[in-house]
Amino acid sequence: MTSVATPERPWGEPAPGMPWAASAAPQSASQATVPVAWLGRTSTEDSQDPTLSLPRQLRNARAALPPGWMIVAHFYDVESGRKDLDVRGQGVAHERFAIPIPRDGGIADLLAEAESPDRRFAAVICESIERVARRTYYGTKIEHELEQCGVALCAADEPISADGKGKRATPTLTRRVKQAVSEWYVLQMLELSWDGFIEHTQQGWNVGKPPYGYNAQRVPHPVPARREQGATKHRLVPDPERGPVVTEIFRLRVLKRLSFRQIADCLNHDPATYPPPQPNRTDTASGRWTAAGVRSILENPKYTGYQVWNRKARKSRGNRANPVSEWIWSPKPTHEPLITRAMFDAAWPAHRAHPGSRKEEAARAGRSTAREYTLRSYVRCVLCGRRMFGKYSKGRCYYACQPKKDHHADAAWYATHPKAIWISERVLLEAVHTFFEDRIFGPRRADLLAAQLSQALPERGAPVADIGALRREGERLARGQRRLMEQLAGEDDGDPETAAEFRKSIRKQFDRLERQRRDVAAKITEAEAAATATPGADGTDALGLLDMLPHLNTRMADLPATVQRALYDAFHLQVRYDHRDRGAEVRVTVAAPLLGEITGIAERAAATSPGADQPFSVRPRQDSNLRPSA
Repeated sequence: MTSVATPERPWGEPAPGMPWAASAAPQSASQATVPVAWLGRTSTEDSQDPTLSLPRQLRNARAALPPGWMIVAHFYDVESGRKDLDVRGQGVAHERFAIPIPRDGGIADLLAEAESPDRRFAAVICESIERVARRTYYGTKIEHELEQCGVALCAADEPISADGKGKRATPTLTRRVKQAVSEWYVLQMLELSWDGFIEHTQQGWNVGKPPYGYNAQRVPHPVPARREQGATKHRLVPDPERGPVVTEIFRLRVLKRLSFRQIADCLNHDPATYPPPQPNRTDTASGRWTAAGVRSILENPKYTGYQVWNRKARKSRGNRANPVSEWIWSPKPTHEPLITRAMFDAAWPAHRAHPGSRKEEAARAGRSTAREYTLRSYVRCVLCGRRMFGKYSKGRCYYACQPKKDHHADAAWYATHPKAIWISERVLLEAVHTFFEDRIFGPRRADLLAAQLSQALPERGAPVADIGALRREGERLARGQRRLMEQLAGEDDGDPETAAEFRKSIRKQFDRLERQRRDVAAKITEAEAAATATPGADGTDALGLLDMLPHLNTRMADLPATVQRALYDAFHLQVRYDHRDRGAEVRVTVAAPLLGEITGIAERAAATSPGADQPFSVRPRQDSNLRPSA
C-alpha cells in the first residue's frame, strides 16, 4: 500500500500552488487534485516491442489511479534496467519507434524535475516496481530521492492509498521482496544464458557472422517450434576461394615477420587472388585490404579449428576485447582448420623484437641509452613468476626482482619472497650462450637431447590434466568474482564503518578467487602444452625438429646484441632463475613454422661473427616436409 502526502501529513514540501485536497474526479490537468507522472521502461529494442509494451504499461497505470488522480506527464525509456543510474535515461533508442505516447523525458529528467520547486506532479506511478530498475540498490535509491522531494512512488500492481498515513510496513516488505526477486531473476537468466552459450560453443556451433575464410553450413534448428519458424544453427566450413588467403596471411606474418600494413599491401597487389573482406555494413566497405582487416584475421583463433566464444564484451564493455583467460574454447576441434595451433601462437609471440625502439623512446625522453640489457624481458623469478628487470651497479649489469609490498602483500608467495633478488647478467649470459652453443647449434645436440629425453621419459607417461574441467573451474571462479563485484556495486554506504568492513570482506574474497583463478590458468597452460607441444613418446619428433636446425660455428658472445635477441625471440627464450640454489633453467621452443626464419637469422649471425673460419652449413632431413626454404 502506497500513501500520498496530504495537508495533514505531508512527506515534503509540495510545489507552490499544487492542490492536494481529495475531491471528485478531475476534468483537466489544472483541476486534478493529485497530478501524477507516469514512469515507463522497456528493455532493449531487440527483445521487446516498445510500441506494444509502453502503451500497455500506461493503460494499466491509468486504470489503477484512485479517483481525483490524473497523469499529467509521461517519462519513459527504452533501455536495460540494470544500467548504472548515472547513465540511465540518456539513450535515443525510443526514437527508432513510432510510440504513440508524448514523451517528457526519461528517468534522469524525472528525477531532475522532482527536485524542482515548479514540478508538475505530486506522485509517480509505474506499472510494476521492477520497471523503475532491475537492481534493488538503484530501485530503492530512486524511491528514496523521490521521497526526499515529497513525491510518492506508486505501482499499479500495489495498493495505493490517499489517506496520508505514509509508508506501511507490510506493503514496503512486499515491495522489497519483489525488487529482490526481480534482480534474482535477471541474474539467474544471465547465468543460464552464459552456461547455454558455453555448451553451444563446446558443441561446435558458431555465433554470429562466419569469419573471413569460412562459410556457414546451416542446419535446421533442433527445437521443432524454432525450426518451423525457419530458425537454423550453423557450423563453419572452409571457403574454397578465401580459405587459402587466411593461410597466406599467417604465412606472411609467421615466416616473413611482416607488419599488418605490409601484409595488406602484398594482398592488395592481387585483389583477384586475395579478395578483400566484406564488412557487415556495405556502405563502410573500402574494397581493399587494410591493416585493421589483417589484424582481425590474425587475432581470430577460430582458424585453428576450435570454436571460440566470448572474445569481446559486446554489451557490458562496448565491444572491447576480453582477456584471453576469459575466452571459451571448445574442448576439441569442431571444424576444418585453416592453420595450425602452433602457427596461430607464433603469429603473436610472447616476446616481440623491436630493434632500436627502446633507444628511440629513451632518446625522446632524454634518458641515457649507454646501458643495454641483452636478456631484457626473458628472465623471470621462480618464486613469483614476475619478470626480472635490469639494474646497473658498480659498473656491472644485473637483473633484479623487488616486488612492492603495497601491490603484492596479499599474494601467497610474498611471505617467502626476499625483499630483493639480484643475479649478474654475466652469469646468465654464460649459461644461455653455453645452452645455444651446445644444445641448439652444436654438433652433439642430438646426443644431449636424447639423454635428456631418456631421463624425462617416465614423466611423460603421466596423464594429462583434464583441460575441459580446468576451464570450467576457471569459469566458475570468474563468475564468483563477477558476483562479488555486483554485490560491491549494490552496497549502500549508509554506515561508513559497516560499509568499510563490507568492502574489505569483499576484497579478501575477490583476491582469494583471483589467486585460485590464476593457479587454474597456469594449470590450463601446462596441460595445453603437454597435449599439443609434447613430442612423441620416444622423442623422435623433437629430435627431428632439432636436426632441421643449422649448425653455427661461432661463439654466441661474439654476436651483436641485436642478432642475439633476434635468435632469442625466434626460439621464445625463457630463463627462470631460482635464488635458493642459484640455478637458472633455460627453455626454448622450436616451432616448425619458424624454421625458415631461424635459418635466416643464423645465416646473418654467421656473416656478422668476427673471425668465423668455417662456412655456415645446413643439414636438412631429406625425408622431411619441414625443410627450410633456401
